[in-house]
Order: sequence, then structure tokens, then C-alpha cells
Amino acid sequence: MIRIQFDHSYQRDLPDACIAVAPEPPPAPALLYWNAPLAEELGITLGDTDDAMVARLFSGAELPEGAEPVAQAYAGHQFGGFSPTLGDGRALLLGEVLDPQGRRYDLAFKGSGRTPFSRRGDGKAAVGPMLRELVIGEAMHALGIPTTRALAVVATGERILRERALPGAVLTRVAASHIRVGTFQFFAAHGDHETLQALADYTIARHYPELAGSKTPYLALLEAACERQAALIARWMHAGFIHGVMNTDNMTLSGETIDYGPCAFMDAYDSATVFSSIDREGRYAYGNQPLIAPWNLARLAEALLVLMAPDDPASAVPAATEVIQGFAACYRRHWLVQATRKLGLTTEREGDAGLADDWVALLAAAHADHTLAWRHLADAAEGDAAPLTALFADAAQLNAWLPRWRARLAEEPGSVQDSAARMRAANPLYIPRNHLVEEALLAASAHDDLAPLLRLLEVVRAPYTFRPGLDRYALPPAPELAEGYRTFCGT
Repeated sequence: MIRIQFDHSYQRDLPDACIAVAPEPPPAPALLYWNAPLAEELGITLGDTDDAMVARLFSGAELPEGAEPVAQAYAGHQFGGFSPTLGDGRALLLGEVLDPQGRRYDLAFKGSGRTPFSRRGDGKAAVGPMLRELVIGEAMHALGIPTTRALAVVATGERILRERALPGAVLTRVAASHIRVGTFQFFAAHGDHETLQALADYTIARHYPELAGSKTPYLALLEAACERQAALIARWMHAGFIHGVMNTDNMTLSGETIDYGPCAFMDAYDSATVFSSIDREGRYAYGNQPLIAPWNLARLAEALLVLMAPDDPASAVPAATEVIQGFAACYRRHWLVQATRKLGLTTEREGDAGLADDWVALLAAAHADHTLAWRHLADAAEGDAAPLTALFADAAQLNAWLPRWRARLAEEPGSVQDSAARMRAANPLYIPRNHLVEEALLAASAHDDLAPLLRLLEVVRAPYTFRPGLDRYALPPAPELAEGYRTFCGT
């Protein structure tokens, strides 16, 4: 029998932040995927539990022993408009599990039915979007980007209505926590300052214990959250990842990527790239992500003002503003650290920032494939610039930049081969290309064929390692597949 040692610190410490809700039992649960590597990391073992029982336990037909499901309350700015009450409309926190190293993680259902926060929704999810969350989360983890992950995906045996009837599914998500900027906004908006302070103290204890002795803990919390988000967004940008719906309820205080709805990876470099069908104005375009992050964090700052200065919240505005205004420099620092690493540089020299900026400008001007351009730098370092040059319709500017970069690379310790090896370890060859994701999801959702999905998972879990026979996983789509590509929320 599967055993999970649950704890429930969120419900225990923040009883007014959640509502007990039972999942809706599905009619015919069937296990689509069990993430054995993640289960091992969490210390979860199946024992003699068969697939049928795993499907029941991770769909809501039954519950793992010790689970106490609750829906969490939060608010949020969605595309700039504030909703004071959102909350888990189709998700349930089952509880927390401690891994063998003592790290605490949330286990939560997604798609398990209506909650008091569902508004007019059915609280359900479809197979395709839940499998998308699995694939993207595993790819992000392999790329070293902090992320929530999928432990299980279970088909429910029912059809749910979206644009058309689709097979239903429940995802079990693992997260460092589900505390969001919107969680803070909820209690600030409803004037519940007591719970707001309890939430802030809980967040510090769980995610930033080093701040416990600070004389200004809530300002320090804002600073620490800004630091983590700057590092996270810098990693997104270097991976060519576009979240697609960077609402404040989709920004975690843990610094993890959460809610893989209309997300996608960019092929040809273009800062204006938007894939989300609901982002009609491009608010969350690729190039806007480093700008939206401090906007969201400013909303966190607003919620925290009353804790920073209870007697006169306005007096805390200058200090909080200074933190938010410092985000750009913080992000730039994180971006440059990663950029120089991807360029093969391990030491700092004057002019490195300009070298990195000029390289990105080349990609933008040529609309070169983002992933392959970075990857083929390693070949160019070893003297074979042909794969890189082939990505540029006009290589004149590239050919002017390459000697500058090679001269800088020559100042690095070790051989050219050492530098090339470093670059291949920093620049992925395989990402979840959008056309391959769609191909895998269609096969699974429409034809009950999981083979393409399992193969794609195998590839993206080792993104930096070249393997013969995987050429199609490294190549961008044909133009007709890329043109007009859109992603959808699945709600």
C-alpha cells in the first residue's frame, strides 16, 4: 500500500486561508502517468499498490491516508484587472510531504471538481492540458529552472465540455508551496490584517527562514521575493520560455514557475512573441516578462505596506518603492551571469555585457532559432561556424561579432574544447518544441496513444546531451506549423 506521511501546516497555521472541500469522485479513473523519479525524490513508494489503486488515490475516487483536501483562497490581477476573490476553482491542496532531506512540498489536485471558488466553472480539467503541464514541468526541471512538477496524471473516464467535449483528467501537482502574490492580495483586499501577518510569517518560516531575525522582516520578504523572481525570469528568458499568463495569482513566493496553461517555448527569436490565445494585446509577450515581474511584485509590496508600518502604511512606500525599482538591476545581474556562462565565459572582463547584448541583438535582427543559435556557439568555438551561420539569412553582422567573441574566449583558462564542453552543458539542444508537444498531446487525447508523449519526456529530461536519432526533436517546426500557433488555458 502506498504510504505518504502528510503534514498540514498551511491549514493548521492559516485556517482562514482555506476551505475544506472533498474532490468529486470520477466515474472511471485510469492511470495515464506516474512520475516515478519524482516519487522517489519525495520518498513516496508504491509498494504493492497496482495502477488501478494509484488511479483511484490520485483522482479523488479515494484519498491517500492522511490527506485533508482544502481549497486555498487568493485574489489576483488578471491581465491588469483586479479580482478580489479568485481561489482554487479546480484545485485542492491534499497536504504537505517532507522529502528525505526534510524539504517540505505541497501535494495538490488539479481538475478534481468544483470548490467554493469555482464561480461558474466545472472545476474539471482535460487530458491534454494536464499532460502539457507534465511535459513542460519536467522539461523546466531538467533545464534547472525552479518549477512545480506533476506526480501523476489520471484520466477520469468522463467528458468535459470546452470548445468541444474532451476526455477529463486530474493532475497531482508538487510545489514548494502554492503561496502566491495573489494570496497576499486576498487578505489585504478584505482587510484581514491578522491573517495577512500570519501568512507573511508563515511564508518567511517556510521559504525564507534566514529572515526570521530581521528587524524589518516584511520589507526583507519583499526584497527576497524580488531576488528570486529576478533569477527565475532570467532563466525563463535564456530558455526562450513564455509563461503566457503572468497574473499575480500565478507568481509564487517560493520563486517557482507555476500554472502551465498557455505556455510555450519560442523558436525564432522575437521579443514580441505571444502564443496565448487570451493575450490579445501582448501584455505577457516574451520580451515583456522582465517588465511584468516588477509590476506584479509592486502589488505584493502594496499588500505588505500595512505590515511594514501598521500605524502609517504610507510611510513604508519609499522603502518598498526602492526595492521594486531595484528589480531591473537585480534581473540584469542574473541575466548576465547566465549569458556569460552560455557564451563559455567563466571569468569577468570589461566588455562582457556588451558582447552578450550584441549577440542577442544579432538573434533578434535575424529571427534566428533561439535554442539552436546558442547551442551552435559550441561548434563555432571549435572552428565549425557553418551550423550557426546557416541560421542567419545574412551572416555579415554575425561574422563581425564572431572574432570578438573568439578573442574573448581565448582569454579563458583551458582549451577551446573545454570552453565548448561548458557551452554544451549550458545551452540545451532539446526543448519541448511546440509542434512536438501538440503532436504528443493529440495522440494521447484523441487516440489514447501515450507513446509520443513518453518519447518526448525521455528526450526533454536530458536536454543538454546529444543522442543519435533524435534530430527531429532538435529542429524547429516547418513554417506552416509555426505560423499562427496558439496555446490555450484549458479552463
